[in-house]
Amino acid sequence: MTSAPEWPHLGYRAWRDTGTTFQLWTQVIGKVRLALAPWVNHGWQVPLYVNVHGLGTSPIDLPDGRVLEIDFDLAQQALVIRTSESPDRRILLAPMSVAAFHHRVMSELASLEIDVRINEMPSEVAAPIRFSEDTVHATYDAQAAYAFWRALVQATRVMRLFRTSFLGKCSPVHFFWGSFDLAVTRFSGRAAPLHPGGIPGLPDAITREAYSHEVSSAGFWPGNDAYPQAAFYSYAYPAPEGFSAAAIEPAGAVWAAEMGEWLLPYEVVRTAKDPDAALLRFLETTYRAAADLGGWDRALECGIGVPGQPRPVG
Repeated sequence: MTSAPEWPHLGYRAWRDTGTTFQLWTQVIGKVRLALAPWVNHGWQVPLYVNVHGLGTSPIDLPDGRVLEIDFDLAQQALVIRTSESPDRRILLAPMSVAAFHHRVMSELASLEIDVRINEMPSEVAAPIRFSEDTVHATYDAQAAYAFWRALVQATRVMRLFRTSFLGKCSPVHFFWGSFDLAVTRFSGRAAPLHPGGIPGLPDAITREAYSHEVSSAGFWPGNDAYPQAAFYSYAYPAPEGFSAAAIEPAGAVWAAEMGEWLLPYEVVRTAKDPDAALLRFLETTYRAAADLGGWDRALECGIGVPGQPRPVG
């Protein structure tokens, strides 16, 4: 018999510098995937995915027929670069500058005869520095990174369960290295107004393609200096009238006007009697508020999936 899954403690101040460095490392790897993978609607070709050891690209098809995969193995604290035709290459995850990390990654890829050129300017971060020139960010605490991954594992598990209760178009549960958050997005099926853009470090064309259709999106984010705590979030685009005043559960969920989204502190979930139920309640009530107020087709909803049981039809 297994015990209840552990939701680790996350302290923003203790992990802040590691998180900044780690985000930039994930951007180096994410931009390798971006440079090699054909575009998929809403940028779904660029995220990383939570896996059994950490965060990874999933398979990337190379022009010569090989398959490339790059994983942050946070259980073993190594970056693992593998192809379908060669042994694994490993880079120890330890304190090092973004410039050093970038150099080692690109050198390993070159040694595998993988010709890739990436945009070295970080995305969606303040005061960006080119990867190859960034000797400022070099902090890495393996225990802090490991705790963050364990939190991602738990969040992903519940968000995947939530994803099963929607029949319409829905994204995978994936990790965006630009905004540094885990996300799952449901779509109403209707086109959305042209997004105004203006997100720092993100071209308007990408933002507008991402929000080409109405969405209800939810996820998990480790926080920043303006909001120094990890939190779950939920927003709608376009936000329907009354969304900010909706009745959202559980207690502790708050509307963040400056961000235009609902937030539920991670600590509220972690310390709940039933963390899974608390998070599911937040995901469900924020989606229902967006769907009710936005006039979504409620026939797109269904019960949460059960292993081995096909959904009844007809």
